[in-house]
This record gives sequence, C-alpha cells and structure tokens, in this order.
Amino acid sequence: MALATSQWPVWRTGCDVAAPLSQLAQDALARADKRLRHRIACRNRRPWSQGEIEQLRQRYADEPTERIAEDIGRSIQTIYKKARQLSLSKSAEFLKSQESRRLDGSEGVEFRFAEGHEPWNKGRKGFGSTGRMAETQFRPGSKPGNWRPVGSHRVSKDGYLQRKVTDTGYPPRDWIAVHTLLWEEHNGPVPAGHCLCFRDGNKQNIALDNLELITRAERMRRNTIHRYPPELKDAIRAVGKLKRTIREIEHEKQS
Repeated sequence: MALATSQWPVWRTGCDVAAPLSQLAQDALARADKRLRHRIACRNRRPWSQGEIEQLRQRYADEPTERIAEDIGRSIQTIYKKARQLSLSKSAEFLKSQESRRLDGSEGVEFRFAEGHEPWNKGRKGFGSTGRMAETQFRPGSKPGNWRPVGSHRVSKDGYLQRKVTDTGYPPRDWIAVHTLLWEEHNGPVPAGHCLCFRDGNKQNIALDNLELITRAERMRRNTIHRYPPELKDAIRAVGKLKRTIREIEHEKQS
C-alpha cells in the first residue's frame, strides 16, 4: 500500500495527460483509478486476531462453518478463505455426520428409474401436431425472413462490404468481402500469413489501386502503440503501470 500511495501523484499526472487527448485513454485511467481506490480502502478491513485464528484452528474440523462464522462475526466466505490459507479441512467424522449435510447417495432411491424401465413414449415418433401446430410449423425448404439470394450485398459489423457467393447456410463461407474478391480476380488468392488493407483507410473505397497486400506481422506493427503521438503513448504506459502495481498489491495481500 505504501507503494500505491507514493505513486499516486504520478498516476494523476497520467490522467491529466490523457484527458484532452483521448476519451479511450481517459476512461481506462478512470477505471484503474477506481480500482486503486478500492484496494486502498481494503486495508481498513478488520484483520484476524490471534485469538480468532486459534479458535478457527480448534473448531473448523468438527463444526459447521456457519456456526463458526456467526460466533466469530465474519462471513462464511471469509472463514473458508482463512481456513484455506491455514490448510485446515473438515474431519472425516464430521463429513459423515448429519451436520455436514452431505449427500451419501441414498437419497431419492425410490424415485429413480430402475434398470430395464420402459419409458412411456417408447415407439412414438414425436408428439404429433395438436391445435394450430401443423399450420405454424416450418415446411421443408422454408427460408428465414432474413435470407438473401446469391449476389446480394451487405455491410459487416466491421464496416466491410460483403457479397454472397454461395448459399450453404454457413455465413463465413457464403459472405466474402468485396475487396477480397476484387483482389483475387486480378492477383489470385491471398497467400497464407497475409492480409489486405486499404491504403487510405477507407473501407468503402474499393478500388484495386487502393488495396495493399501486407503480412500479418506488418499489420501488427502498424497497430502497435508506437504509431500514436508521444503524449498518448505516455498515457497508455501510465495505464499499464497502474495495472501492474495493482496486481503487485493484490499479490502482496494474498501472500
């Protein structure tokens, strides 16, 4: 916690840098700020006294956890967590007792299907059609309301114009990006490990001279932090620093 408190002014500076530049960076820092405040508040929780620990050691093996939690004044989850930290477990005698409320396999035996039991619907095909069921059932070969014929176009959720080339019912196979079809028409299939991108960044500008074939490694490099302005890179690094410090504090508290 001392580390978190000492670094607080530095992180606030990171927040101030991100605010005028990027809403995304600002939101990320705000979420990290909220988590840090929560972790700092956790240090005010009531620590375990030596007497409580000794009481837990003596009673956990042979008493219900609910009773121990009520007597000590803590939640059941807290008792389980502390018992796990102390490597405590329930005794075999307690697990066999009624207080453990464990199932031994004999409950409900009279209601189970016996070996060789014959189901009531044996030999029946379906449940039949009653009332208006037959009128409203799908007919063989029926098509859903959003079905579209081969040659149709649509815009994907990522903003790419796609064309329907087959009608197998499997969308990734039926719908292909138009810019991919254009490239393959003039240059053949896209090689493995490569992808197409738009030179001007406009996904709707589908022209052969606007398409560029690059490796996926190059695409990764273009999408890294190094393509951002120095100020935004500093803000993103501040977010990473916050996350690392929060994880370190969590690890220290657990150990």
